[in-house]
Amino acid sequence: MQSTTSQAPLSAATAVLLPSQPVPKDAVSVIGPDFDTPLNLQQFIDSYERIGFQANSLGKAIDIVNKMRKWRLSDESVLEDESEEYTLPEVRANTKCTVFLGYTSNLISSGLREIILYLVKHKHISAIVTTAGGIEEDFIKCLGDTYLADFNLDGADLRRKGMNRIGNLIVPNDNYCKFEDWVTPILDKLLEEQQMLGTVWTPSSVVRRLGKEINDERSVYYWAYKNDIPVFCPALTDGSLGDMIYFHSFRSPGLIIDIVRDIRSLNDLSLKAKKAGMIILGGGVCKHQIANAMLIRNGADFSVYINTGQEFDGSDSGARPEEAVSWGKIRAGAESVKVFADATLVFPLLVAATFARQAQKT
Repeated sequence: MQSTTSQAPLSAATAVLLPSQPVPKDAVSVIGPDFDTPLNLQQFIDSYERIGFQANSLGKAIDIVNKMRKWRLSDESVLEDESEEYTLPEVRANTKCTVFLGYTSNLISSGLREIILYLVKHKHISAIVTTAGGIEEDFIKCLGDTYLADFNLDGADLRRKGMNRIGNLIVPNDNYCKFEDWVTPILDKLLEEQQMLGTVWTPSSVVRRLGKEINDERSVYYWAYKNDIPVFCPALTDGSLGDMIYFHSFRSPGLIIDIVRDIRSLNDLSLKAKKAGMIILGGGVCKHQIANAMLIRNGADFSVYINTGQEFDGSDSGARPEEAVSWGKIRAGAESVKVFADATLVFPLLVAATFARQAQKT
């Protein structure tokens, strides 16, 4: 039976055809890259700013890192209580943002190691915070290769074969045996210097010494040593390096590694920074240790998080920048963004559009 009316119900039409308010004049329209037009890498990456979703967040991260990279104290007015040194024009022009880079150990296991090495080699960052695996895996790669594999390999079968899986990567256990052979004599030297010279070791000074001893340009920490970039590792014993220190404590007991001096050094570096920026890949210790250091100076000025963590469980790993603002770890009104993504996908793009772009122009 046909309807007796030729018009849709007024309530339905009102709900569906609700009039829009005027769009702000500064609103940015959504548009993706046009592959009918030849695009170079930079043009392609620039297009992310208008794609939406996490592509838009990556575009914002690129913008923030470029601001972090370009900032100079000469961009700011001289404060009334400024120390005499920082009133000099040449000093102000050469005073840069202090950039803290944090990353989890799996990223050194991956090919991001070479990207991190590039940043350290060319002094694009000021300090590093990572975990034990983020230290040892770099040296282990100097001693033996890590290989591509599969997430679905049988764990028990791998164990029988002496193969250790990191996601879809494989590290032969022999590599860790080589690491023990390399690091144990160095631990002997550290203990000897502690006993004979009164040397006080900290996680950062241990990493610096290991970077010197490896003497290999493929190592991130070799370049950190060469360029005097401090590497902080609050959880230095949480990995193979901790295992080696454990075994060493039976053979040659007495080595002491002081974490208090390192928290003093990290916090002082934050406190003295004229501008401070965070680039943090992943969560856990590396994320919070940097953010907590920012609290000492009432918050970071620039912040970029890249991780897949969610905040529904209250974890710091999954927390967004706005939570850090509430703690004073990011300044209110500061430039910040979280990119919800696997860092191996987006960090190469971010570096290509920022630090590496500068190199390509020179």
